[in-house]
Amino acid sequence: MQNDELKNGESLDEGSAAPNELENAKRERDEYLDGWRRAKADLINYKKEESQRFEAVARFAHEEFLRDILPVLDSFELCLAALEKQGSVEKGVYMIKGQLEDVLRRRGLSRITVSRGEDFDPHRHEAVAMIETDGTSGTVHEEVEAGYMLYDKVIRPARVRLVK
Repeated sequence: MQNDELKNGESLDEGSAAPNELENAKRERDEYLDGWRRAKADLINYKKEESQRFEAVARFAHEEFLRDILPVLDSFELCLAALEKQGSVEKGVYMIKGQLEDVLRRRGLSRITVSRGEDFDPHRHEAVAMIETDGTSGTVHEEVEAGYMLYDKVIRPARVRLVK
């Protein structure tokens, strides 16, 4: 009789062990599946982030060149201002300046617009002097040197005189 009970007991233990093993295997499977899904999502996010970084690098790759050419554009503007004071200016000089500006604009460069009386913005302006004059203190009195943006990034702030 003990053998029968033992056999029955063993068979009951084995029978109850099989569902536990099956549940453990299912739990393990689900953990592995969840881990795989997280890893897949992480990979997709990584690819998106790398793509965005690559686009930013490509977009701003010529930033240094544009910074180097800005003084040339400034010299053109000074030259034109000096020539206008002396009298007539040849149309060709304006055409060359316009062509240069078009090339730079196609590369994403834009001039920061500054107007008298606007509030000083430290992200777009660099204060070079304070002038005692009529107007609201801390506002722009005049632009000293043009500022430029490459797409949405300031590569040179506009240098301005402020109202004291």
